[in-house]
Amino acid sequence: MKITTLSLFTGSALVLSLLGGCKAGGDDPGLEYAPQMYHSVAYEPLTQIKDETQGSWLSTREDGKGEFFNSNVNNPHGMNMREPVANTVPRNKQGYLPHRLTQADLALAAAIANPVAASEQVLKDGEKLYLQYCNACHGKGGEGDGKAGQVIGGVANLKGGAYVNLPEGHIFHVITKGKGRMGAHGSQIPAESRWKIVHYVKQVIQGQAVAAADSTATDSTAVAQVNPAN
Repeated sequence: MKITTLSLFTGSALVLSLLGGCKAGGDDPGLEYAPQMYHSVAYEPLTQIKDETQGSWLSTREDGKGEFFNSNVNNPHGMNMREPVANTVPRNKQGYLPHRLTQADLALAAAIANPVAASEQVLKDGEKLYLQYCNACHGKGGEGDGKAGQVIGGVANLKGGAYVNLPEGHIFHVITKGKGRMGAHGSQIPAESRWKIVHYVKQVIQGQAVAAADSTATDSTAVAQVNPAN
C-alpha cells in the first residue's frame, strides 16, 4: 500500500511539474517541442531585423544569433528583397510581358498578336473556358442569348456586325479590361486562358481561319514598351 501511495504521489508531482513547465507568459512560450516549426521566421521583403539578439528566447542558431535575426547583409537599402534592374519589367513564364494597357487603349491593343499558337488542344481548352466564363451572357453560340444576357440585355452578338472583324488583340483587351456592360475579367482568367478564348471565338464561333502573321502587328512586349507607364 505504501509503495502504491508513493508511486501515485511521485506520478502526480511529475505531472504537475510538467504542466508547470508548459505555462507560457510574455516572451516565454513554455515547453515546446521543435519550436522552430511553430515559430517559423518570415522574411519581410522591405525590412530587415538587424538586432542579432532578436528571437534568442526561442533558440540560437549555429552562428550564435537569435532565431528572428534575418538580415541579408549582401542586400542594400535595408531590405531582404532585391530590386529589379533599372528600366526592366518581369516577363511571365511564356516569355512575354504582362498586358499593361489601360481600358481606353483599344487601338494599341488591336495591334497585339496572339502569342498562343493555335492547335486542336488550344481550341478544346478555349471551349471549356468560354463555356465557363462567357456562356452565361454571350450564349453557347456567341449570339448574346445567354441566360444572364437575356436579363441584362445589350450583350454583344459575336457573330454579327462589326464584331466579326475585331482583331484578336481587341477581343483580348475587352476580356481583360471590360467595355460597356461587360466587366473586366483580367483578375479572374489567366492571360494564356484569355488568349485561348480569343482563338475559340475567332475560329469556332466566328468560323475564321487563324490570323496570319502581319508585319504591321506587334506582340504584347512591343506594345508594353510603347506604353510602359500603364
